[in-house]
Amino acid sequence: MATWQQTEVSDPARPARARGVLRARGDQLLVLIVLFAIWQGLSMALGTYWIGSPWGVITRLRSGVWSGDLLQHASYTLLEAVAGFLIGAIPAAALPFLLRRLPIVTAVIDPFMVGGYGAPKLALAPLFILWFGIGIESKIALVAITVFFIVYFSALAGIRALDAKLVQMAQVVGANERAVARHIVFPGAVPYIFTGFRIAMPYSIGGAVIAELISANRGLGYLIQLSANNFDTTGVFVALVTVTCIVFLGNWSVNIVERRLLRWRPRPDLDMQAGS
Repeated sequence: MATWQQTEVSDPARPARARGVLRARGDQLLVLIVLFAIWQGLSMALGTYWIGSPWGVITRLRSGVWSGDLLQHASYTLLEAVAGFLIGAIPAAALPFLLRRLPIVTAVIDPFMVGGYGAPKLALAPLFILWFGIGIESKIALVAITVFFIVYFSALAGIRALDAKLVQMAQVVGANERAVARHIVFPGAVPYIFTGFRIAMPYSIGGAVIAELISANRGLGYLIQLSANNFDTTGVFVALVTVTCIVFLGNWSVNIVERRLLRWRPRPDLDMQAGS
């Protein structure tokens, strides 16, 4: 431990990495300012009836948070997304490991998995409403089915990318199947799984919002639909900004968990995650 700490303290590349992270933050801030300027320009050119102004959105957002109404709708959407994400992602990440020693079964179900991945999930929303009702269950089901295929194929790619020579070397020195899965297969597939998590996380939020647009009496999708029906573009933008903030928060949370679990990865990869 002492040797590791000494290496970390004397790492000559640390200042360069810190400057890189600060430069990335500065570039991100510059892009944000440019986007706000474009938004404000479009609002002034077309009118707030068509595009709500940034200041109007911020004011409405602040009042919605202060009254608690916006937080209530956002928490409902977040609950749908988190529940659906867990229900879809956990079995999707575990299934490729179970099928690793069953190549025939994998080959049999592969075309069906591809078909399920390519099927438009929005078309399934009315069917889920018919099966589970207009409550939260249908929204969770839509999110889960959306997340499942994304994480499954990411985890499967990690299993297939495994170097067979590593497994053979471990078996030569006497490692059993459990040891191989724990020390070789799982560490090699985890980065692919987290890639699937990062891709699926925004889809889980979007799936919940889309399901609420179809049938709901609360949630951010309901707010978007209600505002659109009332020709309230500022209300639509408030809900969209809230959705974007939730996506950023979810992406940040996934990156934090990944950094903790994958400390063995090269430092440049970890610093790249820190800057995202």
